[in-house]
Parts: sequence; structure tokens; C-alpha cells
Amino acid sequence: MDIQNFKGNSWSAREDNLDRLTSAWHTDLDLGRPLEVMCDMSNSRKLGFTAYQNTEDSFTELFEKLKAEKLIP
Repeated sequence: MDIQNFKGNSWSAREDNLDRLTSAWHTDLDLGRPLEVMCDMSNSRKLGFTAYQNTEDSFTELFEKLKAEKLIP
């Protein structure tokens, strides 16, 4: 995927090849579905995965990291 002047924009993107950042088909597939996902963590907990992190906090931390790395505006 090539976007003209992607790297030379006002926020100084570090990467100018969007294919290295994301796959458009996968994003379209995920965002284009009209359904909710529910996960049962019972099996994971039985296997010892007991840590918990709030979903909203996970997203916030991820996007702060991507901004700091100048991968997103």
C-alpha cells in the first residue's frame, strides 16, 4: 500500500510503507464484521494464565507506544 507523502506529513511518520505497519485486508476483515466477540478464559486460567489487564488500558498503552515511536499521528 502506498500513500503519497505519507512520510512527509506534519507528524513525521517513521515508516512510509504502510504494508509494514498493517495488512489492509486483515483490518478490513476485522472492522467490517457486525458482531461482538466473547471469550471464555476458563481454559487459559486452568493452564496458569491468571494475570488480568483492563482492555481499555491495553489499547491506551499500545497507542501511546505507537505515537511515541512515530508510527501513528
